[in-house]
Amino acid sequence: MKRIRILFFIFLFLFLTGCHGSKEMKEFVVPEEFDTSKAYEITFWAKNDTNKMQTAIYEQAIADFNKLYPNITINLRLYTDYGKIYNDVITNISTNTTPNVCITYPDHIATYLTGANSVVSLDELFTDEKYGFGGSELHYDAPAKEELIPQFLEECVIDGHYYAIPYMRSTEACYVNKTFVEALGYTLPKVLTWDFVWEVSEAATKQDREGNYLLNGQKVMIPFIYKSTDNMMIQMLKQSGGTYSTENGKIQIFNDTTKELLYTIAEHTKTGAFSTFKISSYPANFLNAGQCVFAIDSTAGSTWMGTDAPLSDISADKIVEFETAVMTIPQFDPANPQMISQGPSICIFNKEDSGEVLASWLFAQYLLTNEVQIAYAQTEGYVPVTSKAQNSAVYQDYLDGSGVDNEVHYEVKMKASELVLENIGNTFVTPVFNGSASLRDAAGQMIENTTKSVRRKEEINDAYFEKLFAEMSSLYRLDPKQSVSAVIGKRELGSLPVASAILLATLAGIWFFMGVYVIYGIRKKKKH
Repeated sequence: MKRIRILFFIFLFLFLTGCHGSKEMKEFVVPEEFDTSKAYEITFWAKNDTNKMQTAIYEQAIADFNKLYPNITINLRLYTDYGKIYNDVITNISTNTTPNVCITYPDHIATYLTGANSVVSLDELFTDEKYGFGGSELHYDAPAKEELIPQFLEECVIDGHYYAIPYMRSTEACYVNKTFVEALGYTLPKVLTWDFVWEVSEAATKQDREGNYLLNGQKVMIPFIYKSTDNMMIQMLKQSGGTYSTENGKIQIFNDTTKELLYTIAEHTKTGAFSTFKISSYPANFLNAGQCVFAIDSTAGSTWMGTDAPLSDISADKIVEFETAVMTIPQFDPANPQMISQGPSICIFNKEDSGEVLASWLFAQYLLTNEVQIAYAQTEGYVPVTSKAQNSAVYQDYLDGSGVDNEVHYEVKMKASELVLENIGNTFVTPVFNGSASLRDAAGQMIENTTKSVRRKEEINDAYFEKLFAEMSSLYRLDPKQSVSAVIGKRELGSLPVASAILLATLAGIWFFMGVYVIYGIRKKKKH
C-alpha cells in the first residue's frame, strides 16, 4: 500500500508538471506604474492582403511607437487570412504561447475566452487615469473613450465586458456596372432592392444562338456575384425579420424564412443569374472584365473595383470601360436599410508579467491615434473608428480630394468610405458568444451548398433543406434546442495533449488498483 501511495504521488507530480502549459492564467491587474527601464518584447499578429501600403503603415507605426517607448520591441507577424490567425491562436492558447496583441474579430475572441483568463478584460485599462484612454502618462495623443464611435466600441463587448478595441470599420457595398444597367433599359433607384437586383440580373442572362451574352457580347456573364455568403444570409435574415440567434447563443437560423431565402437563391442560380466567390472567383475580376453587373464585396475591397481600380487582379487588356456606382447592399425595405458592420478589432492576451500586458495595451491604444487611423483608412474603404480622426482636418481634406487621382483618392474607394460614414446608424452586428463563429460559417455554407447543388442539377425541395439543416447542425455542432456555447464548450481549444491523456489514464488505473487492493484487504480480514 505504501508503494502504491508513492507511485500515486509521483504520477500526480508528473501530471501537474506535464499539464503546466494549460494552467489557468492569473487575472490581470493594472500596475500602478509602467517600468520604462525594463525591456519588453511584444508580438503583434495582423492581417494583410497584397496591399503593401498597409504593411508599410504597420511598420511605420511600430517604428514611431518604439521612439516613444524605446524599451518596447514590437515583432510583427503578418497573415493573409483572419481564419489563419484564429486557428493559430486557438492552437497556442493551451500552451500559453499566444501573441501579445492580435487583430481579430469579436466572434473569434468569444472562443479565445474559453481559455481561462487568456484574453485581458479591458474595462479597467479603459478608465485607468494614467494609462487608459487619454491617460496622463501616455507618451502620445490618444483619443478619449468618448471619441470612439459608440456603435463600433459596442461591438467589442462580450458578456458585459470589453475584450477588444475597434481598429477599422467597413460594411458591404454593391459595386454596380451602371453602364450595363442602363443598357438593359433600367434606371438605378436611390436604394437597391432585392427584387430590382434579381430582375436586372435575369435580364442580363439573355444569349444569342451562338451562346454569346447579348449584354456584353462575351461567352461569360455572371450578373450577380456575392463575395461573403455568410454576410449575405445574415443580412437577408435581418432585413426580412428572420431569426438568426439569441444574444446568449440559442440557435434560430434553421427556420422557414431561411428556407424561403435559399429557394430564391436556388431559383436565380438555376438561370445563371447568381453565383458566389467560392464557386466562381473574385467579384471584382468579373466586374472589371465586363462579365458582371452587381458585385457585392466589403467597402474594404473597393480598390479592386472599377475600370481604373489600382489593385485590379486581371490584365489590362481584359478590362472594359464602364461607369461604377457604389451603393448599399440590396434591401427588402428600402425605407429602413440594414447592413452589417464589420472590420477588425484588437485584443490583448494575458501574460504572467503584468508589465508585459501593460506594454501591449500601450501599443494597442497607439493604433487608435490619428496618425495610424487616417493613414490606414486611406489604403482601403475603411473608416477611422474615432470621431477624433474622422473630424480632423487631415481626414476631411482626404475626403474632399475624391477622384483627384487613381491611387490614394481613387473615386470608387472614396465613395465606399462615404457610404460607411453615411450609414453608421443603419448598421448592425450579430450576437457574439463562444461558437458564434461556427454559426456564421454555417450561414454562408448553406448558400454555398444550395448553389452547388443547383449547378449539379440536384432537386431542391423541402426534403433537401431538411437534410441541409441537419447536416449544418451536425457539422458545426449547432443544436437549436440549446445554446451553442453549451454544445461547443471547449472543443475549439483542441484535443487534450497526448502526454496529459496518458497521465490521466495512468492515474485512473492507479486509483482502480488501489480500490481493488483495499477491497481485497477488507475481505481478507473478514475471513480471519
